[in-house]
Amino acid sequence: MNAIAAVSLNWGIGRGNDLLFHISEDMKRFRALTSGGTVIMGRKTLESMPNGKPLPKRRNIVITRNTDFVQEGVEAAHSVQEALDMAAGDDPDRVWVIGGGEIYAALLPYCRLCYLTRVYQQPPCDVFFPNLDARREWQILRSGAIVSDGSLDYQFIEYVNQSFSLP
Repeated sequence: MNAIAAVSLNWGIGRGNDLLFHISEDMKRFRALTSGGTVIMGRKTLESMPNGKPLPKRRNIVITRNTDFVQEGVEAAHSVQEALDMAAGDDPDRVWVIGGGEIYAALLPYCRLCYLTRVYQQPPCDVFFPNLDARREWQILRSGAIVSDGSLDYQFIEYVNQSFSLP
């Protein structure tokens, strides 16, 4: 399983149930990596999607405490373990944790790789991604050049969890 996110300098990922950044190349990368796979997210992340709809061309697993939650195109899991069990038969390289903050924190120990878009800004935020630089088990595997997109500078960085061995 992998995680994917865009983070600010202080590891912020969102504010007011919205993303901090809307970078065209980041969105293209997200689509290219996750299409055809399984995405695992929290209910609030699903609600933040356009029209609150699941992502097309992906299996959508939503973790929610609401046992009455039902939505077309979504498989509801009522715990982290249930989500892990649901995705257990999928190709682990094609399973993606996509947010929000609580979901990243709970599932990051089960991830082998983390694909980050590091944005060199620090806007106000109320949701954070775990700081991988402060965790010994996470090391940078690859980092791209810093790119400028108008007023934003960003960089694609891949982290590897040293607890796992890459194929």
